[in-house]
Amino acid sequence: MLKIGCHLSISNGFEAMGKDALEIKANTFQFFTRNPRGSKAKNIDINDVEKLLKLMKENNFAKILGHAPYTLNICSADERTREFALEVLEDDLKRLELLPNNYYNFHPGSHVKQGVETGIKFIVDALNKILKPEQSTIVLLETMSGKGTEIGRTFEELKEIIDGVLLSNKIGVCLDTCHVYDAGYDIVKNLDGVLNEFDRIIGLDKLYAIHLNDSKNPFESHKDRHEIIGEGHIGYDAIVKIINHPKLRNLPFFLETPNDLFGHGEEIKLLRQSYKDIPAI
Repeated sequence: MLKIGCHLSISNGFEAMGKDALEIKANTFQFFTRNPRGSKAKNIDINDVEKLLKLMKENNFAKILGHAPYTLNICSADERTREFALEVLEDDLKRLELLPNNYYNFHPGSHVKQGVETGIKFIVDALNKILKPEQSTIVLLETMSGKGTEIGRTFEELKEIIDGVLLSNKIGVCLDTCHVYDAGYDIVKNLDGVLNEFDRIIGLDKLYAIHLNDSKNPFESHKDRHEIIGEGHIGYDAIVKIINHPKLRNLPFFLETPNDLFGHGEEIKLLRQSYKDIPAI
């Protein structure tokens, strides 16, 4: 079965996100752990969390994905900015243990002209401080489009971060289709080649989730502007190949397209119709 959902708002609580997912025939979802443009996090209602966990179990949900705020920059040139990012990430991981055995995704950050190696060192140092052997959450580095001084535009940069993390079983990758296409990985004309390159450099065993987005901009534009499925430069046919690819089809897919809940439901309906269920052997 296709594991697919979209980005939902935590504003009405955890159970409400689960109900929104069911309304659009989703069986997973992504959510911001706190204000995506700030730092405030809502107090967690344990009863609300337990209701979501019950709903997920009853409806056979795939793993869900918490997303860190966009504004965090763990490899900033400013020390206080790095400290603040570390504090937020650490707090998020503690909170996510209330939703055990799921994923947490964050943007690696921008080195702000310090150089890639300096930026990667800051990221590795931070992860080695906050990752704990006992945590059940897997932390995912997101593939980036390469705008400005972003780190994570290449598989090699992500590999260098992963190699520096001591608790290697707590770290992985979330591949964003818009981002990798904008970064120069041609998933439209050479999906197999891109996946083979990912496997050679990082290893497909480290790929845990897919952000499924079309792109408003052409190949290798380094722009990072998401588009509705089938309305961008990646296109519907390429997206269908992605969700059906034998190396990807069992991963959870998360829509981050510029759509409302109803629109996401229409995208999910369309993609479910294009997914080829293969009986288990």
